[in-house]
Amino acid sequence: MILYILIIFFIFSSFFPATGNPHWFFRTADFVRLQTLFIQLILLGLFLYFEITFTAFSWILLFALIATMLYQLYKVFPYSSLFPRRRSHDASDGHVSILAGNVLQTNSCYPDFLDEVKRFDPDLVLTMESNQDWENCLSAIESDYPFSVKAPLENFYGMHLYSKKELINVEVKYQIEDDKPSIFFEYATEGNPSIFFCCLHPAPPSPTENETSKERDAELMLTGKRIRDLDKPTVVCGDMNDVVWSRTTRLFKKMTGMIDPRVGRGFFSTFHAEYFFLRFPLDHLFHTRDLYVEKMVRSKNFGSDHFAMYYEIHHKKKVSTPKNPKLNGEDREEIEELIIEGKG
Repeated sequence: MILYILIIFFIFSSFFPATGNPHWFFRTADFVRLQTLFIQLILLGLFLYFEITFTAFSWILLFALIATMLYQLYKVFPYSSLFPRRRSHDASDGHVSILAGNVLQTNSCYPDFLDEVKRFDPDLVLTMESNQDWENCLSAIESDYPFSVKAPLENFYGMHLYSKKELINVEVKYQIEDDKPSIFFEYATEGNPSIFFCCLHPAPPSPTENETSKERDAELMLTGKRIRDLDKPTVVCGDMNDVVWSRTTRLFKKMTGMIDPRVGRGFFSTFHAEYFFLRFPLDHLFHTRDLYVEKMVRSKNFGSDHFAMYYEIHHKKKVSTPKNPKLNGEDREEIEELIIEGKG
């Protein structure tokens, strides 16, 4: 009986996000698809081992469980290293690299993170959850990164950006919540249009933070609308507190036409750094089709609950920014509803 109950729960819970309910209880199933797929595999084995006489109910349960596992696999498989990867054969005429990491405000392993900055030697360093203590620590790199944007906060949503080159049109915006900043700027590459960067860290839906995903979803939709108003190479990166196969992130990619370089390379799960069995891909980078990511590396553990991500982003030679994808009326309506609900 307990086995039946577990199987039924893991069948139905896999479809909780499809209800559209923004409450954290319904959205959590999106985060744990890899873990639940493993649990379902164990349940399948136990069911086949212990079920001696197959009744009509047994067959229904078996087929429902297998169908749910295939649904889960369909969701996550494109982000595995087994999925065919589209490699860019375009020549590069300029590039920029960035190391982006949620450093964890309470983490005091400052030298370990500085070692990662030294190891990757990126053009840009982006930190999230960085407070005044982290700002003091990061002052050690200012000789190499003389241009910076600083938004130290003590609420686990501070953000800092350091650059080797001068940044253009820098904005620190609080798009949805008054205490959760985002950084927007342009970065000039050799002889090309500048690359527009959106650095985000919205709050997740959880029992300890926002009860629903409304604020997070609205911030992603607002950013997407801004990107649609631009006509230049664009990169969005940060700790999105969402998984790439969620409805919201898929809608964001649909409205912007942006590419996720993770497809075909692997999951690159960045949270939780301490527990391998509870890791989710929460830190993302998306880019327009006139760019490509040559190198993508997960950092070593530097004491945070997240790993950082290093990306080497190239501009495609003689390739202009593509036009915005067309959206149908249903998609437009959903985008506006998400923004209104997040602001409300």
